[in-house]
Amino acid sequence: MKDDFFKYQGQTTPHPLAIEISHAKGSYIYDSNGKAMLDFVAGVSANSLGHNHPRINEAIKNQLEQYTHVMVYGEFIQKPQLELCKTLAATLPPNLSSVYLVNSGTEATEGALKLAKRFTGRSEVIAAKNAYHGNTQGAMSVCGAEQQNRAFRPLIPGSKFIEYNNELDLEKITTNTAGIILETIQGGAGFIEPKNNYLTKVKQRCEEVGALLILDEIQSGVGRTGKFWGFENYNVTPDIIITGKGLGGGMPIGAFIASFEIMDCLKEHPKLGHITTFGGHPVIASAGLATVQEIIATNLMDEALRKEKIIRDTFKNHPVVKEIRGKGLMLALLVDTPEAASQVILNCLDKGLILFWLLFEGRAIRITPPLTISDEEIEKGCDLIVSELDKL
Repeated sequence: MKDDFFKYQGQTTPHPLAIEISHAKGSYIYDSNGKAMLDFVAGVSANSLGHNHPRINEAIKNQLEQYTHVMVYGEFIQKPQLELCKTLAATLPPNLSSVYLVNSGTEATEGALKLAKRFTGRSEVIAAKNAYHGNTQGAMSVCGAEQQNRAFRPLIPGSKFIEYNNELDLEKITTNTAGIILETIQGGAGFIEPKNNYLTKVKQRCEEVGALLILDEIQSGVGRTGKFWGFENYNVTPDIIITGKGLGGGMPIGAFIASFEIMDCLKEHPKLGHITTFGGHPVIASAGLATVQEIIATNLMDEALRKEKIIRDTFKNHPVVKEIRGKGLMLALLVDTPEAASQVILNCLDKGLILFWLLFEGRAIRITPPLTISDEEIEKGCDLIVSELDKL
C-alpha cells in the first residue's frame, strides 16, 4: 500500500510516517505486520475514549439501522442531533444554550467568525500570534503563523494579532472589533496556558467595547483538561465556543455554541446565514452523544488530573526536560532543540510508542493519550520516553 499511498493520496508533508494500519483497540494501534503501538497522541486529541470503544460503536451501529443522511442541516428534527445539542448545553452556563453542529473544528471556526461579525455588525477580528484554529482560508486568517500563511495570501482581511498572555495588547481590542478568538490553551504554540487571569481580563475588555470573546476549545474541551470545558479552569465564560476533535470520539465533527440571542441572528437578514449539508450527520452525532455521555457519566475527567500527576512526576526532575506544559491529558515536554524532540519521537515510535510534534514549537513532545488510558499504559509509555531522553 505504501507505493499507492504516495501515488494517489494528496500529501501534507515531504516525510509522513506512512505506517500501514491494520486495526486499533483501546490505547493501541496495530500495523499491518501486527506490531502493537501504544497511542500517546489519540489522533491529535480526537480519540477521547481510545479506539473501538464499545459505547461509540454501539451508538453508530444502532443509528445506521435507523437512518443516515436525510436532509441538509436544520430542516428536519433528527433525534441524534437534538440530543447531542441538549447534552452539550447542559454542560454549559444557561446562556450558552444554542449549538450549531458542523463537520470539523475548522468549520466551527468559520461559523463562529461569521457569527461574531453578523451579530456585532463589525468586521475586525483579533487573534493571537502562533494561534491555530484550522486550515481553511477564513481560519488561516486568524492563525498568527506567517510561515504557514504567506504562501496563501491574500487571506480574509480585517484580522489583527496580539501576543497571548500580554495584557498590554488588550488595548488593541476596540469598538471596531467584532470578536477576539483565542485558544483556551494555545495548542500549536506549545500548550501555553493563560496566566494571571488573562482570559478574565480579555473578557472584561470585550465587554467594555462590545466585542465578543470566542474561545477555541477544539483541543482543550470535552474532558481533556479535567473539566468538561477547558475555560472552566480559568474563571471565564466566553460568548462563543468552538469545539471539535474529541467531541466525536474519533468521528468527524465540530460545533460552535452561543446564546440564543447571538445565534438567532444567522437565520434572517439574510436567511441561511450559515448552512451545511452534512453537519450534524445522524451517525456522527450519535457517536458524539455517546462520547459526551460516557465522559459525563464516568470519572474520566477527575482521572485526567490524576494521570497528569503521574506523567509530571515522571519527568519533573529529568535534566533534559526543561518544562512540562499543559493541563490534564493535554501535555507537552519541552527539550532543548527541535532535533532532540524529533529524535525522541521517532525512536519511541520505532519501539512501539506513538508521540507527535506541535505545529509551531519544535522543541515540544506531545503527550495527549486517550482519556481511557490505564496507569500501567502511562507508566509503560513514560518509561520508553525516559529511556530515550537519557540518550540525549
